[in-house]
Amino acid sequence: MLTLLGIISYLLTIYSWVIIAQIILSLLISFNVVNTYNDFVGSLYKALNALTEPVYRPIRRVLPDTGAFDFAPMVVLIAITILTRFIIPGVASSLVPIPPM
Repeated sequence: MLTLLGIISYLLTIYSWVIIAQIILSLLISFNVVNTYNDFVGSLYKALNALTEPVYRPIRRVLPDTGAFDFAPMVVLIAITILTRFIIPGVASSLVPIPPM
């Protein structure tokens, strides 16, 4: 069970890096630094959006409309941080038996 928690923690860390990459790429596209007409940039942007949109969509339904700024990635990163720093270690420590004295 501890191995499964370690794998989940690792996957959440990788997903947080995917979110950060998506944020950076979207900023570069919006400031016209890179162009989506480039095949590599376009396919990378589509792949990152395909990975993140299913998680963002329910959060965007709950959050109020803030116009141009999207708070959904920040909410997901905060949730991942809470999971990896507090909840997963708490569950892992409850699974480890305390040796008798």
